[in-house]
Amino acid sequence: MKLTNNALTVLEKRYFRKDKNGKLIEDWEKMITRVAVNISNGDKEKEKIYFDLLNSGYFLPNSPTLMNAGHDLQQLSACFVLPLEDSMESIFESIKNAALIHKSGGGTGFSFSKLREADARVKSTNGVSSGPISFLKVFNSATDAVKQGGTRRGANMAILNVDHPQILDFITCKEDTQKLTNFNLSVGITEKFMNAVHEDSEYELISPHTKNIIKKLKARDVFDLIVKMAHQNGEPGIIFLDRINKYNPTPHIGKIESTNPCGEQPLLPNEACNLGSMNLAVMIKDNKVDWDILKKATRDAVDFLDNVIDMSKFPLPKINEMVKSNRKIGLGVMGWADLLFLLKIPYNSDEAIKLAEQVMEFVDYHSKVRSIELAEEKGAFPNFKGSIYETKKLIRKDLKLNWKDLNKVIAKKGIRNATTTTIAPTGTISMICNTSGGVEPQFSLVYVKNVMDGNKLLYINPHFEKAIRDAGIYSEELMEKVADEGSVAHIDEIPEDIKKIFVTSHDISPKWHIRMQSAFQKYVDNAVSKTINFTKEATKEEIKMAYELAYELGCKGVTVYRDGSRENQVLNVGKEIKETKINGNRVAPRERPEITTGITQKIETGCGHLYVTINSDKKGACEIFTQMGKVGGCASAQLEAIARLTSLLLRSNVKVSAIARQLKGIRCPSPMWNNGEIVTSCADGIAKSLETFLGFDKDSHENIKKINKKIIKKPKRKSSSAMMICPDCGSTIEHSEGCLKCNSCGWSKC
Repeated sequence: MKLTNNALTVLEKRYFRKDKNGKLIEDWEKMITRVAVNISNGDKEKEKIYFDLLNSGYFLPNSPTLMNAGHDLQQLSACFVLPLEDSMESIFESIKNAALIHKSGGGTGFSFSKLREADARVKSTNGVSSGPISFLKVFNSATDAVKQGGTRRGANMAILNVDHPQILDFITCKEDTQKLTNFNLSVGITEKFMNAVHEDSEYELISPHTKNIIKKLKARDVFDLIVKMAHQNGEPGIIFLDRINKYNPTPHIGKIESTNPCGEQPLLPNEACNLGSMNLAVMIKDNKVDWDILKKATRDAVDFLDNVIDMSKFPLPKINEMVKSNRKIGLGVMGWADLLFLLKIPYNSDEAIKLAEQVMEFVDYHSKVRSIELAEEKGAFPNFKGSIYETKKLIRKDLKLNWKDLNKVIAKKGIRNATTTTIAPTGTISMICNTSGGVEPQFSLVYVKNVMDGNKLLYINPHFEKAIRDAGIYSEELMEKVADEGSVAHIDEIPEDIKKIFVTSHDISPKWHIRMQSAFQKYVDNAVSKTINFTKEATKEEIKMAYELAYELGCKGVTVYRDGSRENQVLNVGKEIKETKINGNRVAPRERPEITTGITQKIETGCGHLYVTINSDKKGACEIFTQMGKVGGCASAQLEAIARLTSLLLRSNVKVSAIARQLKGIRCPSPMWNNGEIVTSCADGIAKSLETFLGFDKDSHENIKKINKKIIKKPKRKSSSAMMICPDCGSTIEHSEGCLKCNSCGWSKC
């Protein structure tokens, strides 16, 4: 596989091993050799097969496998679901176990539906319950303290069933997007609820503790509130719980209550799954899908992923037991949009939908054929007896292949893996393969990777660039225009046949997004991670129709995102930050006036009491001063340096919120609690003071009282943006595959 400079940057930063001094001791060949040797477990024949599979670029496993195989950690799975029962012991046991999983590089999902509602009686203490929302905040704060795999914070999914008494609070609990930042939220939707929506009737809210009916709500009102919040900021998503459990392969073992953070992997409590994806964009021969390559890659990938189960060191004995009893794997695809570019098929076309069904059926079918063969060699998964396979209830519609006969073979011979297929986010592994993520359309064809001293570094989709060069119309000016527009749909210089093929996420109507998700879902055991993108002008009614269509077409869940709806977005596609420039591209800070006014806030840090003073002039915040007790030496010097540089930025018209984002989350060895929040360092404390300043009106002393009473709310910042800022490199982030990812450095929220 040929590695791009972008791929090498991601690999060097996140995957290649380093010595104790931070010097690289791996390259591509050494990394995949390490992985192949480890997963083959001494079998030289398998070692060569696995090396060739990885080196071909046909397949890559999920990031924990690439990072941890052959290391002391040896935790190779990405997806976990933990149980959450209605007791303090269970709640805090799950918090501890989630921390261990995050430390090892995995993400966790929880159902909060068994926790009794707020103010419900607790007999053991003669008190009242805090409720699931309160404990959700505790989980979120705990996640803040643990960096995932030593590189980033862990991601979580929180699910609450639609019939829980606190469902309305749950739906709106991320109205302030600065809260619960370590969680994705989804409402667990039932068939009963959807029927009530269609009939415009009421449904019951039931206490999970007493099983009593607490009250009734109009289903359409609740559904409309979900739609309203999704329109406002993209959360919560929805999952169709009854549908997920209809396809639960082991209903005799338990009920599926939650998914992993991106929603593509429904799992039983204490279950995990390891995932991997095949790159469809390199499986083309004579302008058609090369079915022979796809079949071989599918079979080899199933072997690889099944071996990963045996080689993984799971963080908890209960997880180890459950995983090895069901042996779930999740083989998926990436490069779908690029495959369509190469085949000259529009993403938003019946031809693309038909091909999607054909490709995924082929992968699903041959993954199960190989899993049956593995069952003959090594034995079926231990919970096979009583599963849907033993009772011939694997639900598949015949398209090209004979599922009826395959069901009979599985019932007779067994199958090695309870599930074999998943469409997962492929944030960094698709960057390594230089291909499109998952089954998403391309988010943009040309985008700015870095802007330094006024110079733009453009990334151009290679298939689009070839088409433009073949048409004889390539120019850097045209590419910049595409980057500014975010699409080719309205650029006159580009021929119509190219416009038709090279559609991007926002060119495609939600209907086609959902039809594509549904097409892949038909032949996927687990679920599909995908974002249904809407334009900024989309209405609530359009989002509502999308939800209803997803339900009708058999999707297991939906994640929507309306462009520009997140309040913390700061960049626009096609917009530039305007600056006052002196001496070329340099910005001159304004002069400090003789008199300034401001506020001083006390912050508890691991180094002591930090006092932060932020002053304003007529144009806004202009300077910051810091003082920390009697501390001296290096700490004092660093605080003074931060304050001076921040003051310079403030007088150069850099937004307070932008400065706060850069300082927020910087960590030192001594984090500290401050007013219910974790302060991870002195820099993080200064960031929190800056955020407090955003809610302070310098002309009103009454606001100081409000701040001290902790009831001031941060004002929402206006935005009409299309992209967010990467916390690692400052480049733009895109919403796709049910997640956030940076195409410059490989950062991913999930």
